[in-house]
Amino acid sequence: MEFVGRVLDGSFGWDLKDLLRQGEDSGRMPQDEKIRHLQKVDILANCTKKQLKAVASISRLVEVPAGTMLTRVGEPGEEFFFIVDGSAMVEVTRRKRVRLGPNEFFGEMSLLDGEPRSATVRAETDMRLLIIERRHFQTLLSEVSDLTRTILVVLSRRLRDLERALNA
Repeated sequence: MEFVGRVLDGSFGWDLKDLLRQGEDSGRMPQDEKIRHLQKVDILANCTKKQLKAVASISRLVEVPAGTMLTRVGEPGEEFFFIVDGSAMVEVTRRKRVRLGPNEFFGEMSLLDGEPRSATVRAETDMRLLIIERRHFQTLLSEVSDLTRTILVVLSRRLRDLERALNA
């Protein structure tokens, strides 16, 4: 009975690591469709077709049910995420929560600095994600030359938002 209660209240859910261990893409998506989704992501808006093709080739489509734990604060970061469909809740602090939706991304900080995850992210709805694993992240940064600068701008904006929230 406790198990059922935890599933219903969201304190127990699927774990992304379990879903990733299941093998290949959980949902099939042709390269052209991956590219169409990647074109909608703001940080990739200026990419050439060749760059988007390279990004699509290193990304993996994963479908996750609502309640899936995507990242946990303090754990090592191994993936970078682009949201194709659905929404996720990011918990930075007990008071600071942010909802992310389609065409947004997360998970870049741990891959950039090698530190553990700084936020817990849980799927609010069923989601489709394009995931780039750590071993391919450097390829992504080298294929899309302006991406590092763009990610730094987004990180700076997120940090300023958090500072404002903490000072409010």
